[in-house]
Amino acid sequence: MMNKNARYELRIKRKRRVKLKVQRNKNKLRLTVYKSAKHIYAQIIDDLQGKTLVSESSQSAAFREQLKYGGNVKAAGLVGSLLGEKAVKEGIKEVYCDRNGFIYAGRIGALADAVREKGVQF
Repeated sequence: MMNKNARYELRIKRKRRVKLKVQRNKNKLRLTVYKSAKHIYAQIIDDLQGKTLVSESSQSAAFREQLKYGGNVKAAGLVGSLLGEKAVKEGIKEVYCDRNGFIYAGRIGALADAVREKGVQF
């Protein structure tokens, strides 16, 4: 069984690998995702301007009106759907997914699927 530091180091290696791919696609906006044990955070960033265009998390007021706990797949789907709605209102149609070294399954996959359902393409 792997200890906590080994898992963290593997995530950092994946993060570096993904970051290189993101840097090659600077003409696209970046959807970055971070998850903790209790919450999930997502934002769309324009790297050319260095600005966050849209953000959403499981700690926002819109999320808290619908769900109380933010550490499961259902919560990630809701955060993705709220982020997708905001992105469509801002006119964002295409992004590059920066999963921040996390494996594309579970909460990360649910968030990405919910954003896609709202009309934002990856």
